[in-house]
Amino acid sequence: MTAPPRPRPRSTEQHPVVAEGLRKTYGDKHALDGLDLTVPRGTVFGLLGPNGAGKTTAVRALSTLIRLDGGRATVGGHDVGRDPRAVRRRIGLTGQHAAVDQILTARQNLEMFGRLFHLGADRARRRAAELLDQFGLAEAADKQPQGFSGGMRRRLDLASSMILAPEVLFLDEPTTGLDPRGRSEVWDAVRGLTEQGTTVVLTTHYLDEADKLSDRIAVIDRGRNVTEDTPAGLKRAIGGDRIEVVAAEPREVPAVRAAVARVAAQGAEPETDAAELRVHAPVADGVAALTAVARRLQDEGVAVADIGLRRPTLDEVFLALTGNRAEQRESTEHLEVTV
Repeated sequence: MTAPPRPRPRSTEQHPVVAEGLRKTYGDKHALDGLDLTVPRGTVFGLLGPNGAGKTTAVRALSTLIRLDGGRATVGGHDVGRDPRAVRRRIGLTGQHAAVDQILTARQNLEMFGRLFHLGADRARRRAAELLDQFGLAEAADKQPQGFSGGMRRRLDLASSMILAPEVLFLDEPTTGLDPRGRSEVWDAVRGLTEQGTTVVLTTHYLDEADKLSDRIAVIDRGRNVTEDTPAGLKRAIGGDRIEVVAAEPREVPAVRAAVARVAAQGAEPETDAAELRVHAPVADGVAALTAVARRLQDEGVAVADIGLRRPTLDEVFLALTGNRAEQRESTEHLEVTV
């Protein structure tokens, strides 16, 4: 029996990026293998996955840089395969490496991009001034990017992709190689864009970045969807709170373990890290469990070095969903870099 055909994806007012069944192959490698995406307007939508999962290929397909072998997608209400020019008029794209000229000043870079987009000299100057102010670069407007910090260069690169105030902005690894300050500067700029209504599709290897910036996250692997949810929803999916207690002395570990066992979630056994004197276990009601354990240890005179409630991190979500398969795909990783 033949499966019924999938309905065609349709961009809506609420979802400027809609993709269904995206496929792209290179030889016998499936870079995309039936990927589906629906991106809400005015949000940061994160794409996470191991090297070679298909993140960059998806961005390149949605931004019309490569042709799909199968599936359909619309961006800003236009089909990426049938009407790529209309799509390009509605998007911005910032790749993994800054594309600004190092000799021209920041202002000259933005004015040049404005002229390339046929804004005209006066309008290009006005737009450049607006963007310099918006991205916190006004004081460096007449300086060359070669003297900028990594974060400043990246902000200038983001500004250049916003010349036409795109409906959708694709960011492919936007903070690779930046120090913590530079990453924070870029994060602030991205948040500012969504506050003004721009929809951002973000790929990143930094899970803390996805956690802080993304409203929703799609985890993909081998070119397919693994799961999608909010950052908080993904963390809840792999388990709730865990209580952790670090004993002050090795002799206190058994008493700590007994106290933790009393509040552990049904059927769960406390785990012990003998080297760090750490005992931890999942709990159903984190605050109540923490209070009960602290009171019991105090009543028994058990000395502890630390006690706390820990929630799953996005790193743990990522490993739980994708395992260690990233180590097994060197050929696909090279594919992601070269296509």
